[in-house]
Amino acid sequence: MNDIAGAKPLWQPSTEQVAGTTLTAFTRELESRYGVSLPDFAALHAFSVDEAEKFWDAFWDFAGIIAETKGERVLIDGDKMPGAQFFPDAKLNFAENLLRRRDDSDALVFWSEDKVKRRMSWAELHALVSKLSQALKACGVGPGDRVAGFVPNMPETIAAMLAATSLGAIWTSCSPDFGVRGVLDRFGQTEPKVLFTADGYFYNGKTIESLPRVREFLAELPSVEKVVVMPLIHDEPDCSSVAGAESIAEFTKGFEAGEIEYVRLPFNHPLYVMYSSGTTGVPKCIVHGAGGSLINQMKEHMLHTDTKPGDRAFYFTTCGWMMWNWLVAGLACEATLLLFDGSPFAPSGNILFDFADAEKMTLFGTSAKWIDAINKGGLVPKDTHDLSTVKVMTSTGSPLVPESFDFVYDKIKADMQLASISGGTDIVGCFMLGNPNGPVWRGEIQALGLGMDVQVYDDDGNPVRGEKGELVCCKPFPNMPVMFWNDEDGSRYRGAYFEKYDNIWCHGDFVELTEHDGIIVYGRSDATLNPGGVRIGTAEIYRQVETFPQVLEAIVIGQDWDNDTRVVLFVRMAEGEDLTEDLQKEIRTRVRTNCTPRHVPAKIVAIDDIPRTKSGKITELAVRDVVHGRAVKNQEALANPEALKLYEGIATLQED
Repeated sequence: MNDIAGAKPLWQPSTEQVAGTTLTAFTRELESRYGVSLPDFAALHAFSVDEAEKFWDAFWDFAGIIAETKGERVLIDGDKMPGAQFFPDAKLNFAENLLRRRDDSDALVFWSEDKVKRRMSWAELHALVSKLSQALKACGVGPGDRVAGFVPNMPETIAAMLAATSLGAIWTSCSPDFGVRGVLDRFGQTEPKVLFTADGYFYNGKTIESLPRVREFLAELPSVEKVVVMPLIHDEPDCSSVAGAESIAEFTKGFEAGEIEYVRLPFNHPLYVMYSSGTTGVPKCIVHGAGGSLINQMKEHMLHTDTKPGDRAFYFTTCGWMMWNWLVAGLACEATLLLFDGSPFAPSGNILFDFADAEKMTLFGTSAKWIDAINKGGLVPKDTHDLSTVKVMTSTGSPLVPESFDFVYDKIKADMQLASISGGTDIVGCFMLGNPNGPVWRGEIQALGLGMDVQVYDDDGNPVRGEKGELVCCKPFPNMPVMFWNDEDGSRYRGAYFEKYDNIWCHGDFVELTEHDGIIVYGRSDATLNPGGVRIGTAEIYRQVETFPQVLEAIVIGQDWDNDTRVVLFVRMAEGEDLTEDLQKEIRTRVRTNCTPRHVPAKIVAIDDIPRTKSGKITELAVRDVVHGRAVKNQEALANPEALKLYEGIATLQED
């Protein structure tokens, strides 16, 4: 059970705030349209899953989705997962829905650390997309072709994606810190026709050139016919070192900005290819449809984070993480997007707060690890920054521990919604996220996603509350992947989500549904520990260990030992701190006191670095493989693969 049940909420919206949310407006719309009473979020959520066709039909209209036709049918084969189809007769274009405005106000504001700052109006964005769309079409790009980005999170990247998708092409991207093999493991599968790249990027104050790596991986990527280079570190990049490359200015030369000829296609026409983290093998290529991505992401922005026209939305993300794809949908809500590329600590840990104040940020999106890092860095943003415009802070990437909730409200801002959110690349969205009309409880994600029939199953497949279990979704939802790339018979797709429970999506998260209808995430199911046959979520241990100021961060695995599993904890120490016997004893005592004796690590080992994916997630499975002497199949997926060597042959792990 949640050990904080019964406490007062950390934040509660005022009556006036609730009255003014988009969620309230949509609820009133549903009540009027269908003659129902929806007095609270629980009733609204129940309606959204029990009356899914009515819910999604009404939201389409409420969101003002632009389409050639919506069609009469909302859902067919609704009893099949996979197999259900939403809006099977609809025809629309994703980019058209994001380019609703053409005025001179900000569409995009971009900071690359403290090196580059610029902005792009809605009119300028539309003009650039128009020219890029014509140029891509002249290259023979059309529906179903892949256009790839090896790109920083910059305005031209969004324009390139919109231009590609305006033609019905499929966008796929990764961040420019990927190594050659990591790029080929992804784009080598999807075979893009055109590649967008920047000339380089800035990270932690350093200037890093991209074109030498582009030249290297293109040698093994014969599908690419054209390379378009976007300037970031140079005003006029030298493209001569890459065969077939030209600057974005050269690529669009001769094309006049004008009306965009949007290609309207079926609801499930592929929009994005996203990649799984790939730490256990070659990444899965997950294909998401245009309609499902659009309607669900608009639902999440409008109803769960209360994004309104004129709001200024930010997420700290790279183009290799699904939060970039999530953020860009804010354009469909007529919000200004605030883009940041580089290290969130350069030149100081305050730069994102500087950005928030300078640009009047309303949605501040970040990761749990970043919140923990600024906490341990001793920052007190409420004393150094205004932050008066920030309405909601969202956190994802890993579970947000209760102590981080305290830090946000004590040291960042007391009067705002803190929404821990969770979902993933698999659905390019969230299963659980914020509720602007509801309270924030310490350590809990506020609410289940509307339209998502999320439940928690025990080991026998029975729904439970107040107990840990598997996160499942029992009914179809529009943003399920349309397929996996190169999975002709659908076997890999079915195996990924529907193998454990027939006709029910099993997401692979180990969670608990609370008495407040909130959710606590304890980690990934495949990384749960099983000492004595009892399942333990790794987040439970992190929560205790990372409260110690001597510990910067930790990673925990289960080690096969003596016909059982023992818990092994690795800790990265703060500067000047040592892992003493006394500290180990304190750690074990705190874990035993606040968790159970089974959670107590049998071994605690100091380590200099912790391996993580490009999107910043620690890689428990990779560490577990190294400790057990197994090869890590795809080290290119890691931001710091050299860290794995630190876990090889550790003497204390060969002892009782």
